[in-house]
Amino acid sequence: MISADRTSENEIDLAMLWRGLRRRLPWILGPALLLALMTFFWSRGQPLVYESTASLIAANNQGQDSTLGTALVKAPPLPEGAVAEALQSLQVISPLAQSLRAAEDITATERERLVMDLTRELREQRLRTVTLTSRLDLGGNGIYTLRARARTPEAAQQLANLTSTALLTWDRSRALDNLRRAQAGFQAQLAQVDQQVQTSGLSTVERQTLIARRANIQGNLIQTQLLEGSVAGVLSMLAPAVAPLDPVSPKPLRNAVLAGLLGLLLAIGVVTLLTVIDRTIRTEDDLLSLGQPTLAVIPRLRQRDILLSGIVRAARQAGLYEAIGFLRVSLLTALSGQAHPVVMITSTAPGEGKSSLTATLADGFASSGQRVLIIDADLRRGTQAAVWQKFNEQGRWRPLNLNSVGGSRTTHEALFAPHTAEVLEVERNVDMLPAGPGLQDSLAVFNQADLRAALDFWRRDYDVVLIDSAPLLALADGLVLGAHVDAVVMVTEHGRTSAQIVRAALRRAERAGLKIVGFVINKSDAREGNSYGYSYSHAPRTKINL
Repeated sequence: MISADRTSENEIDLAMLWRGLRRRLPWILGPALLLALMTFFWSRGQPLVYESTASLIAANNQGQDSTLGTALVKAPPLPEGAVAEALQSLQVISPLAQSLRAAEDITATERERLVMDLTRELREQRLRTVTLTSRLDLGGNGIYTLRARARTPEAAQQLANLTSTALLTWDRSRALDNLRRAQAGFQAQLAQVDQQVQTSGLSTVERQTLIARRANIQGNLIQTQLLEGSVAGVLSMLAPAVAPLDPVSPKPLRNAVLAGLLGLLLAIGVVTLLTVIDRTIRTEDDLLSLGQPTLAVIPRLRQRDILLSGIVRAARQAGLYEAIGFLRVSLLTALSGQAHPVVMITSTAPGEGKSSLTATLADGFASSGQRVLIIDADLRRGTQAAVWQKFNEQGRWRPLNLNSVGGSRTTHEALFAPHTAEVLEVERNVDMLPAGPGLQDSLAVFNQADLRAALDFWRRDYDVVLIDSAPLLALADGLVLGAHVDAVVMVTEHGRTSAQIVRAALRRAERAGLKIVGFVINKSDAREGNSYGYSYSHAPRTKINL
């Protein structure tokens, strides 16, 4: 039985999950809307950013020069990732920064900002002001796209073009490095030949040979010098940048929508988790596994109405008649055949509304013409006197039994002298025996008093006796008193009382021999549709002309 209860408790009910989401809907929509608004206004406050693009083409399969070879005409082929690495090097960024400082089309403030951003990003090795993407084939041939961002369209265009120029200069310098190394080699050979020609003792043939060789080396050196102006790298300009019309960021509406959706998903996740782990009593389904029926679901009263007019009058004005009617009918059905029943109203812990429910139930019985006696048996902290105070501040004391001599006006005193008890008439057909001053050792009173005799004597003149008892898990008073009553009604607070606590209270009640007839879900939220209600409407007849 316990394992089955635990299994059903661990199952996720989609209906329960939907109710939890609907109940916490303000906590879902509120943070998401707030996050969206904050993101929207934050985005609107950010400076505009424009983006311009320039394209470079890479051709690694250039034609070769028949005289001096490939190394003297073109740069070596570019391996994969070489251009991206070069873009994040001093060889490209330093000339780019110098070119930016000399660009007169860009404002001085924007120039300094771009230079500072490029310098910082170079140190971080993560460029964001200028970025590079490529579409290459297996041979390294393809297109490189440069994207430059700035706060004005002209600055973005200039930055993209200057970056393209810096990359082309870097690529061309690779080919020039080969030519210059060749020139250095030819110059070294020429110096060696000149040294040999000046050597004495050379024959005429040897001298003529060295002179011819010297002429050949000089010719090659002149050719390398002539090629400096015509050598090109692997990269070449494909499409220069143009000034953009619209900024790429910020986009307040898009950012707000994305932030709102993210906040909504996070809020739904948190609320779903809270709903899954929430084991508090909210509906009748939450009590099905406990094996006891739910007698009624009582809506929550507004605290303002309670403070102004008291619980009983507030209950009447709030329209709890239907809910109390359900409770009265269910209780009488469970006690069918029992004359002058004694019913104990209890709960698992303080603050769940057992005292207010006892008062409103007594008022419901009295409205149907039945005489009711309320006994406040919470001797530690009696509350019935305070509950009825605002409703009837001028109550009339009278002997509980017409044949008895009055004198005991508290439950504590009346339990030891039932025949001398006096009750307070709080309304027509409703009498109340208050608990009196709080007692520290209340359990001793119930253990020493003859509870059976007192209750049998008091019930004679009343149709129903309602006992407001201490919570079962707070004190043992209710366990002792409940063994002498005809029925016990346990009050649970909507959204506060957990199923685990109710099980603990039920185990104690079963061991003490209490007759639990059902539960009452108190302080229910009417928006969740768990409470009872019925309304009437009237519409005037409309005259139809035939």
